Amino acid sequence: MNETLGTKVEITVDDASAGTRLDVWLAAALPDLSRSRHKDLILSGAVTVDGKAMTEPKYRVKPGESIALAVPPPADPEPAAQAIALDILYEDDALIVINKPVGLVVHPAPGNEDGTLVNALIHHCGDTLKGIGGVRRPGIVHRLDKDTSGVMVVAKTEAAHNALAAQFADHGRTGPLERLYTAFVWGIPQPWRGTVETLIGRDPGNRLKQAVLASGGRTAITHYRAEARFGEEKWTVSRVACRLETGRTHQIRVHLAHLGHPLLGDRTYGAGFATKANALPDPLGALVRGLGRQALHAGVLGFAHPETGAVMRFEAPLPPDLDALEAALLPFSLTGRDEPARR
Repeated sequence: MNETLGTKVEITVDDASAGTRLDVWLAAALPDLSRSRHKDLILSGAVTVDGKAMTEPKYRVKPGESIALAVPPPADPEPAAQAIALDILYEDDALIVINKPVGLVVHPAPGNEDGTLVNALIHHCGDTLKGIGGVRRPGIVHRLDKDTSGVMVVAKTEAAHNALAAQFADHGRTGPLERLYTAFVWGIPQPWRGTVETLIGRDPGNRLKQAVLASGGRTAITHYRAEARFGEEKWTVSRVACRLETGRTHQIRVHLAHLGHPLLGDRTYGAGFATKANALPDPLGALVRGLGRQALHAGVLGFAHPETGAVMRFEAPLPPDLDALEAALLPFSLTGRDEPARR
């Protein structure tokens, strides 16, 4: 059966296919897409088995199961220019530094084919940006999650892209690269200052998440420091500064949850803490319940200019939602000789 792009396809597993891997079975049933493309669609949540989402490509299909796949329409290989406002902190002929808002996806991907930072950059920079470092991700040398705000640098030339990419690959071990984040987390980390070093990879139980692994995965290192703490008898919250020594997907969110202090508003890694917001007095409680995203902000980015070598450092203040959150927390500041020092 040939697959029709841009539609939803539903097929029943026959007896002869029993025990076949889901991605292999889909590739045979819908040959217009490659097996690797089918795997990506499974991991993205586009496939259901008897009406339930299935995100495991190795799942073995059973006779009589109804497999449904929402097949995306063919995408333009080159992102289009779109007039999306940018908060530009700095720009020259080699690079542009922006303060990314909450909700803006960095580059096109399944489910977010347009309306991204890349679309906005192509509109702002013109055709000169296209193809730098890759067709689908021109100029991009690092990323922030859709719902993480803060400072990003984008290359405007191939030479600048190569030089900046090398700095991010080095993680600041031998150069001036600096990445500092502000996080608001549940509880008070003990100790208040420390380093988390683990292996991080895909969560075996949920392919859409990352997890700390006992083996496999990639080394991830996060340095953290509690800057302030707030609370009452039934709840505590800390403002934590995090410095990245590596740059794994969801690294800060995974590491702080691993410590037992997930980010406020993080529905992926802090779902078990969601009801804690009910213990907060209003208007603080209403602000936390209404965040709609993890309370994480990339406040500082430093690097060497790819052409001149000059060390550059950019800061972005807390966005309105996190600024309002901190203002609502301040009346509950916990003071005393053992309080973590603020910056």
